[in-house]
Amino acid sequence: MKINRKLTWVMLLGMTALFTQCKDSGEDVAPDDENELITTVILKFTEQGTTNVTTFKSSDPDGEGGNPPVIDNITLKPATTYSVETQILDESKSPAVDITKEVAEEAVDHLFVYTTSPAALLAYTASDKDANNLPIGIKGQAVTGAAGTGTLKVQLRHQVGTKNGSATPGSDDVNVDFPLKVQ
Repeated sequence: MKINRKLTWVMLLGMTALFTQCKDSGEDVAPDDENELITTVILKFTEQGTTNVTTFKSSDPDGEGGNPPVIDNITLKPATTYSVETQILDESKSPAVDITKEVAEEAVDHLFVYTTSPAALLAYTASDKDANNLPIGIKGQAVTGAAGTGTLKVQLRHQVGTKNGSATPGSDDVNVDFPLKVQ
């Protein structure tokens, strides 16, 4: 009887130790494909055949919520071709962190999408490609149409494992509407 009691206690302690070791630590594990914090988008338009460079910026240094972003009005010439370079920053850190290089290094998971409303104001074509020959959009060409006003939506789509060259899969790292005037 004493042996059965001792054996019962040993088994009970062993089971307790086993369940204690397998207990959830309560720590949340962050996924590897989280969206980057991007507070600033800079668009650099260089008029084809010239050295005329115009830069436009959207800045929201305190991130979502808080103060509204400050967004430049984009003004371009009609019927003109521009080379476009996009730079993205995290200005919540000091000094600011340039995220553009990280996006280029992880190009198979990212896509810049430029959507103009109305569509006839500007057409954008990416000139850079990722390892799968899909567009990235950090560099490209914009061709303006006739004079008019509208918006240029700039999105950076985070598409881990789902990138197919379209804007559909993934989630937004950036989504900015620039006021656009072609005059």
